[in-house]
This record gives sequence, C-alpha cells and structure tokens, in this order.
Amino acid sequence: GATLKQETCLLTEDQFLCSICLDVFTDPVTIPCGHNFCKTCITEHWNINVPCQCPNCKKVFNTRPQLKVNTFISEMVAQFRQSAQPKGNKAELGKTEAEIQQMIQKRQLKIQEIKRSVELSKEGADREIADGVQVFTALKESVERSQAELIDTIKEKQRKTEKQAEDFIKELEQEISELKKRSSEVDQLSQSEDHLHLLQSFLSLNAAPPTKDWTEVSIRPPSYEGTVVRAVNQLEETLSKQMKKLFEVELKRVQQYAVDVTLDPDTAQPWLILSDDGKQVKHGDVKRNLPDNPQRFDACTCVLAKQSFSSGRFYFEVQVKGKTKWDLGVARESINRKGIITLRPQDGYWLILLRNKNEYKAAADPAVCLSLQSQPEKVGVFVDYEEGLVSFYDVDAAALIYSFNGCSFTEKLYPCFGPCLNYGGKNSAPLIISPVNHTE
Repeated sequence: GATLKQETCLLTEDQFLCSICLDVFTDPVTIPCGHNFCKTCITEHWNINVPCQCPNCKKVFNTRPQLKVNTFISEMVAQFRQSAQPKGNKAELGKTEAEIQQMIQKRQLKIQEIKRSVELSKEGADREIADGVQVFTALKESVERSQAELIDTIKEKQRKTEKQAEDFIKELEQEISELKKRSSEVDQLSQSEDHLHLLQSFLSLNAAPPTKDWTEVSIRPPSYEGTVVRAVNQLEETLSKQMKKLFEVELKRVQQYAVDVTLDPDTAQPWLILSDDGKQVKHGDVKRNLPDNPQRFDACTCVLAKQSFSSGRFYFEVQVKGKTKWDLGVARESINRKGIITLRPQDGYWLILLRNKNEYKAAADPAVCLSLQSQPEKVGVFVDYEEGLVSFYDVDAAALIYSFNGCSFTEKLYPCFGPCLNYGGKNSAPLIISPVNHTE
C-alpha cells in the first residue's frame, strides 16, 4: 500500500482527467478502444450522439459497449485525491492557476468563434433572402403583367363587340328614319286627288330607299375559349426559364462539394467488371471466382465506393449515357448485401432508377415515377448529411431530377452504383464516375 501511495504521488492531475467534463474521474470506465471517461459523461454523450463513437480517437462501435467501473483506476483516483490535498505548495497552486487561466482563455476564444459563426450564418441568410425576394418579385411582376394583358385582351374583344353593335344600331336607326319618311310621303299621296301626280310619285317611291335584309344579322358574344389557358401557358414558359436559371445557380453551388469517388472491388458483385482506375463498372457475361466476403453483394448487381461520408455535404457525377437500365445514389453501411434486396430508404438505399430505356423512378416507398424533359446523360448526386437531403441533377440540362428530403442519417453513407444486367449487349455501356467540370 505504501509503495502505491508513493507511486501515485508522482502522477499528475492530467492523467486522471475525463476529456468530456475536464474534471477528475468519477466512476471511471474504460471503453473497448482503451480510453477512459466518467461513467455518467460517456453515457450522456452516447445518449445524444449516434452512432457510439469514442470522443478521443473517433472509433465507432456498432453495438453499444457495456460500461463497468474500472476498479483499478477508481482506486488510483482515490489515492490521487488523498495525496493531492493542499500542502501549501505555492508552485503547484501557481501551476493550477495558469491552467485555469488557459482554460478560461480557450473558452473565451470558443465564444468568439461561435459568435463569428453566427455572424457568417446571418450574412448567408440575408443574402439568400435578398436573392429569393429578387426572384419572387420578378415572378410577381410577370404574373401581374400577364394578368393585365389578359384583362386588356378580354376588354378589347368586348369593345369590338360593342362597336359592331353600335354600328348595326346606327344603320338600323338610319333605315327606320328613311322608312318613316317614306311612310309619311305615302300617307300624303293617299290624300291626293291628282291621279297623274300619284302615278309618278308611286313609281319614284318604289325605287328608293334601299334597305338591308337583317334576318341573318346578329351579334355574337366573343369567344374566350383558351384565352386564360394561353396566358397561363405563357406564364409557365416564363417560369420554366426562371427555374432553369435557378437550377444552373443551384448546380454551381452543389458542385463546390465535389469529392473524388472510386469503386470498391471488395463490394462488387462477382459478375461486375471494374476498370483498373476504379472509375467504371459494367456487367460481364462471366461470374468471377471471388471470395464471398461480408461486404460483397452476391445477387444484386451493385458496387459501393471506397469512400464513405458521415457528416457535411458531398457531390459526385456519373455518366449514364447509352444505358437502358441503371440504379444510382447512396446507401448506408449496414445495408443487407446478400440475396434479393429491396432498394428503398427503409432498407438504407436512396436511389433513382432507369428501367426500359426511358422510365425513370425514385426508389421511394411507394416508388415515384419521374417525368423528365430530357434523358440525362450525366447525373449529379448531392448529399447534405445533417439536412437529411439527397438530390439528383441532370448535369447537362442543369435540371433537378428528384430530391429525398427529411431523411435521418445516423451511419456512414457510401455512393452506390448498379449498372444492371447487360441484356445481351443492349445495356453493356458502363456507369462512369466523371470528374466534375464546374458549369459556367
């Protein structure tokens, strides 16, 4: 016992500090990677952060380790606490004071860093709002302009109808006036006793005035069929142009997060052929004799990337040109890789698929049929891990294909590629991971 006490006196407080609470251990526990923490500290840390990961070396434990108090370290801490009682050693106090000041300084710097982050976030939010307001103002103006033009078109049609009616009425009134005049003349003649005058006047009365046959004349209200539809259709074209501009900007932004991705041969189904540089994959006609390791797909024509991502944002592009069938997206680490696989988010896959040359689907549950303006030759895949977002872009058309929103990611995500069967050469073109040429 005495020897142990002497030994522990030589130990410093740093050796008994928990890296989470920065205080001397309380109920110290050792986790499988060998690092020590207070039992409460590591328990609370793992309750908040999934998956279970060592705060020091970042090692991930797929199953949560059971925690037992390390009695040896516990005794050492007790001995240390006993031996570390104040002995009036001013040098020791000075050292402690310096350490405290250093800890204060670190925390003050952290406060400044956090405040700066908030400032940058606010600047970003203000910029985004300003851009958004600009876009929506232009759209509102466009809608108001279209509405005004529509009202003018309808009013103009009505004005023409009213003008036509006025002209007809004027003409009819003119004829009525002429006829009344004739009526009066006929009336006067009927009173006359002069037969010769009567005969002459009767002949001249018959010759005039010319009148119109009004039986077929009518005012037809103008036709408005298609007027509103055409106006809205025009608006839709304007909106499409605006959307294209927005997607071009959006694509530029996500391309900033481009990462280098290569295929992992240890995950490739044995029928798949990978290029030497790990950038291309296609389905072959021969099953290769490969070890059936746990991470390898055995039935599904899939291969994962070597690279995985468990935070932040990442983006990569894949050429799908010339293919009639493919699967593309991301998958979580714990997916089932053996036998028949269901490609849906519940099973750890966030993919879009091509079937029968031109049928595009998002592999959601239920599947979503996608109506695309053009057939993508190159597809961009963007993931924002914290936002729970997986978006697919048609790179050449700068158009959004589909987005999975509100996903909850808790594991590593791997880019996932399915070139599908080659169908006797009809689908033999490879999927090619392409370098990202930032769109101008």
